[in-house]
Amino acid sequence: MNELVGQVLPQAAGMAISPIPIVATILILLSPHARTAAPAFLGGWIAGVVVAVTAFTLLGSLLPEPDPDDRRLILAVIDLTLGILLAVLAAHQWRNRPKPGESPELPGWLRVVTSMGPAKAAGLAFVLSSVNPKNLLLAASAGVTIGTAGAGNSIAIVAVFTVIASSTVAVPVVAFLLAGDRMAGPLDQVRAWLVRKNAAIMGTLLAVLGVVLIGKGVAAL
Repeated sequence: MNELVGQVLPQAAGMAISPIPIVATILILLSPHARTAAPAFLGGWIAGVVVAVTAFTLLGSLLPEPDPDDRRLILAVIDLTLGILLAVLAAHQWRNRPKPGESPELPGWLRVVTSMGPAKAAGLAFVLSSVNPKNLLLAASAGVTIGTAGAGNSIAIVAVFTVIASSTVAVPVVAFLLAGDRMAGPLDQVRAWLVRKNAAIMGTLLAVLGVVLIGKGVAAL
């Protein structure tokens, strides 16, 4: 189990270290509906991670059982393909980062996050964690790895993956629910920093994950 968790740890960390969902979480925490919308957002994020990773785990487990050499080749091709796609996304993020002196452009939907109730917050989080292209690629990589391993403890591995992938959304929500208004100032400072550095963080993160998967694929050939 430990070896398999280690194999999917980079993908889980990649889902966790996403500035935009963290910014959305902070905006919800600074909104009038924070105490109801924030837990709903966290619940939607966790549900999205579980659904995405579980779906690809099931798909991976349905692949025909080949001989070891064929299996290694299939996984190598999957890792290479996903790694290249992540590298392309990284290049796109880096190319579109704000120039010195420019204000970063964030998605328009972030402007309405502060007015969302629990249902809309949960739906938004589910989409961000499961349908977002970057997270979908990471979920595919992790799920196929878990599913093709044929491990009997797949549920436990998916649970560990989910905890790690949800940690950066869960921590500010739990801290706010425990500390209340005292968190407003620090949260706003973190939000402002993440908004400024979003493109650079995402570009670097996706590039690193892409290289890891490409290297893993090449090593398996």
